[in-house]
Amino acid sequence: MRGQDLGRDLPNGRISINGLCMRTNIVHEGADELSYEIRGIVRVAERLRELGVDIVWENIGDPIAKGEVVPAWIKDIVADTMRDDASFGYSPTKGIATARAFIAAERLRESKVTLNPDDILFFNGLGDAISIVYTYLRRSARVIGPCPAYPTHSSAEAAHAGAPHITYTLDCLKNWYPNLEDIRNKVRYNPLVAGILIINPDNPTGMVYPKQVLREIVAIAREYGLFLVSDETYARLSYGREKMTPLYEVIGDDVPAIVMRGLSKEVPWPGSRCGWIEVYNKDKDPVFARYAKTLVDAKMLEVCSTTLPQLALPRIIGDSRFAGHVRLRTEGYRKKADIARAVFSRLPGVIAPCPESSFYYSVVFEDGVLNGKQTLPIADSAVRHSIELEVGGVSPDKRFVLYLMAATGICVVPLSGFNTDLPGFRMTLLEPDEKKFTETVGKISDAIRTYTGNR
Repeated sequence: MRGQDLGRDLPNGRISINGLCMRTNIVHEGADELSYEIRGIVRVAERLRELGVDIVWENIGDPIAKGEVVPAWIKDIVADTMRDDASFGYSPTKGIATARAFIAAERLRESKVTLNPDDILFFNGLGDAISIVYTYLRRSARVIGPCPAYPTHSSAEAAHAGAPHITYTLDCLKNWYPNLEDIRNKVRYNPLVAGILIINPDNPTGMVYPKQVLREIVAIAREYGLFLVSDETYARLSYGREKMTPLYEVIGDDVPAIVMRGLSKEVPWPGSRCGWIEVYNKDKDPVFARYAKTLVDAKMLEVCSTTLPQLALPRIIGDSRFAGHVRLRTEGYRKKADIARAVFSRLPGVIAPCPESSFYYSVVFEDGVLNGKQTLPIADSAVRHSIELEVGGVSPDKRFVLYLMAATGICVVPLSGFNTDLPGFRMTLLEPDEKKFTETVGKISDAIRTYTGNR
């Protein structure tokens, strides 16, 4: 790659960048595709906090940071596991044998699906897994994913290819369900597409893929010789009318697939950095089998993943109290989703499908509702000046998010940060205090009415 985008060419192939001379361009072709607005918005929030704004963090899905309390019995299991000296050592490359055996047994017990424990590979969180899954694909092989997109997936896939992420549409007017015709057409007319990504339950929309929709996506993969990736981080956190169907229940015995799971959201234990992939139908295609081996080889270079959570996993998930613990959490998320839906659905110019899983709520503004001139009243002149320096040239929904934060302290994420042209925002359902959550939703609603002039 030449350096015209970064500086002028010099003799002997060297490149001038801001007066420096480098022999070759060291910037990755996909560098411009790396973005993560979920954390990127924090830079502005921290600056406002220094100016005295009390920030309400609704940008990131960390249940612990929002005040969720881990039950004492889970803490006791972790503490007891840590007393074993083995928890301080390396784990095998693929992961602790007892943890992999437990997961395989759970698939057989719950879904009558046979999964070889050797086809389970642990990572330091699913962010690690996502990075490796895309990094070790052939450069020209593309994985099409949902839009709105989760930026860890979309950025990693785009960076691997050095080109924008290819997406299929989730329709906000139809409960965020995927547009199957859009998937089929983009697969049919783009021979570089080698795989289809499913995020089920979805982040940022909270949508759960209906079983029949999953079957049709599997049929497309089968017809065109593709593999599937299903990120099921929130698999147990479903609470809506649509039952969450794991991909391994519908892929049959011929479509190659990678299923991603983890402890981060379901326990919740985000600091464990413990995620894993399950590889299905590996031996049905020699190319996919070689790719799966590459993932193991890449993990071998890293040595291993975190040992303690792997050792604790069977004891936590296998405990008779775990299912009730999850039910209690999801019931709380369902109540807050209903509260938010009741408020947002009354707003003119807003589309607000109610989520059916996870702890996110995405709101969309109808075409023409937002523009580049709207503001919110901000009493503090220093805060107002600070935010005015940030809004130049940003997308209309990010402009709203920035003014919302300056005026109310509420930090949400612009929907444009999820690789979509739909203007809107994503907030969480994590606030444990239902009264405070209701107040937060009310403040956002009032801000929308003021900002759009619909009072």
